[in-house]
Amino acid sequence: MANDFDKKCIDTIRFLSVDMVQKANSGHPGLPLDAAPMAYALWMRWLKFNPANPQWFDRDRFVLSAGHGSALLYSLLYLTGYDLTLDDLKQFRQWGSKTPGHPERGHTPGVETTTGPLGQGMANAVGMAMAEAQLAARYNKAGHKVVDHYTYALVSDGDLMEGVASEAASLAGHLRLGKLICLYDDNAVTLSAGAGITFSEDRRRRFDAYGWHTIRINDGNDLTAIEAAPETARAKHTRPTMILVRTHLGYGSPEQDSFKAHGSPLGAEGVRKTKQTLGWPTEPDFLAPDDVLAHFRRALARGEQLESAWNARMEAYARAFPELHAELQLSIRGELADGWDADIPVFPTDAKGMATRDASGKVMNAFASKVPAFTGGSADLDPSTKTALKGLGDFNPEATKGEDLQGSDSAGWGYWGRNLHFGVREHAMGAIANGLAAHGAMVPFGSTFLIFSDYMRPPIRLAALMGLHVVHVFTHDSIALGEDGPTHQPIEQLANLRAIPRLILIRPADANETAVAWRVAMETRNRPVMLALTRQNVPTLDRERLASADGLRRGGYVLSDAPDGKPALILIASGSEVGLIVKAAEYLEQEGVAVRCVSMPSWELFEALTQAERDEVLPPDVHARLAVELGVSQGWERYIGPGGDMLGIEHFGASAPAEVLLEAYGFTVDAVIERAKALLAR
Repeated sequence: MANDFDKKCIDTIRFLSVDMVQKANSGHPGLPLDAAPMAYALWMRWLKFNPANPQWFDRDRFVLSAGHGSALLYSLLYLTGYDLTLDDLKQFRQWGSKTPGHPERGHTPGVETTTGPLGQGMANAVGMAMAEAQLAARYNKAGHKVVDHYTYALVSDGDLMEGVASEAASLAGHLRLGKLICLYDDNAVTLSAGAGITFSEDRRRRFDAYGWHTIRINDGNDLTAIEAAPETARAKHTRPTMILVRTHLGYGSPEQDSFKAHGSPLGAEGVRKTKQTLGWPTEPDFLAPDDVLAHFRRALARGEQLESAWNARMEAYARAFPELHAELQLSIRGELADGWDADIPVFPTDAKGMATRDASGKVMNAFASKVPAFTGGSADLDPSTKTALKGLGDFNPEATKGEDLQGSDSAGWGYWGRNLHFGVREHAMGAIANGLAAHGAMVPFGSTFLIFSDYMRPPIRLAALMGLHVVHVFTHDSIALGEDGPTHQPIEQLANLRAIPRLILIRPADANETAVAWRVAMETRNRPVMLALTRQNVPTLDRERLASADGLRRGGYVLSDAPDGKPALILIASGSEVGLIVKAAEYLEQEGVAVRCVSMPSWELFEALTQAERDEVLPPDVHARLAVELGVSQGWERYIGPGGDMLGIEHFGASAPAEVLLEAYGFTVDAVIERAKALLAR
């Protein structure tokens, strides 16, 4: 059990957190009160970190998946010497503070990932552990261990209820991620009730079934047992560990074990009584005794020593393996090697063309071997999304004799493999990709059908919020996927995803735009990028007659123009519909109509241009504008204006061959010409 000084340290964490919530009159005091002992044991006994350099690469990662308990994390960061002051704690949840309501990556030093939506943090932690495993397998050599750290997560009942955590935990068990350790704050209370009203399964047996190692601690204040548990966990090299710690929500408060302690301040009287119960001075608030602070601040010297030792190992590694060292450093900095894209093909003009998903697969495989940080896979859809990285192996434990290897890369299985197999787990795929990116030295991608982005929107939004470099490859981007029918045909998804701030969505028109799209996706820093790609063939446009596909970098560009550069009509399209407007323009020009065709693959890139640059593409004095896209019209009004028109689809699709659907729903050259003439006649 905790000695008097350990208890004093633990209570310092508790009451800094409680005072934060009370001063803000907003927050969650229950978790910090009950989880402080396990947090103290982890941070002071096991966690490898350097408060003076929160980005030190070989640090252990700590994820507070139960992000509502943010006051606990801020208390730990302040006490151990991160760039966080007592005044910052006093500004908890206030405008402009470093201590927002839920932890935000990039906002508060020491916060690894943005948490709050439950389950996301746990899945991020799985991604971080996968990143460590892959990098260690690639770069560690005999006598030179330069990637060697653990990922820890503190999870709650709510995290384990969310489906994304179940998906991620299942995959983590399969992958035997022995350096992933989760501490479960098993307090049996949720926001609105006791957990027993909704959550009666045996959580330990559930994780046993996933293939995890599990440890039960019956008393959340038993510091001896808690301190010993990670040592046992770290000995399980082939299994992630779940440490189930039975705690009491709001420990010591008048609302102990009540849901009322979860998400509401205790009140002045409740705070006073809690301090009295636990033997803590009722005054002053925000008390951090000098001896306690000195004890926690030893983390600064310890962190400096740990990082210095790692730097020495890296120097020795650089001498022994200079090429691998340079490669790893480039990945850590998030940079691309010179000539990384030299082998990306230029696709010849072809009226039949190819599906942009096929072009994407060719492009990915042209650069993947030159970008070792590039890793990813699909939600069991490699043959359809064309995202398999040929010859780069499968990220999996080494295969044993008799295992089913169908669908695997011929290069074999191992943690060095760069093809990630997520299984049918889209939600976890998105959150794990965020964890890979947040870990660093990785450029992750995930892929599925565009319609299933609906399963992934939460982690896509969080990637945008965090500014993570994640690439999403979404294929089967319209009703032209055909016979699978309306359950698989995206209608509103493009509009939905374009609504996410900072997400760059690119819908390339042909193979060459796809090649440029991948260049943009890889060169982008601090933002997620999404590619929307076709299942059906689209013409590879004649770039000698039309503008260069490099115009995609501008988001929207003039593909073809009226002879004098003064159009009477502007046709605008994205993706597969660009070929449609190019053909329609040819017929209209034969009838004497001055037409400009604009390819608009990315609204976000286009909006990044100056107003003058946008006006060069869409002159304000040309009001006859027709946009064509196989999706809802929502949002296109910004480009077609009050005098324009939109050929879209405002209803669900149907099960039929693609050509039948396109004819039935009016996505033909004749239909475009008819709409254009009607627009000009207004």
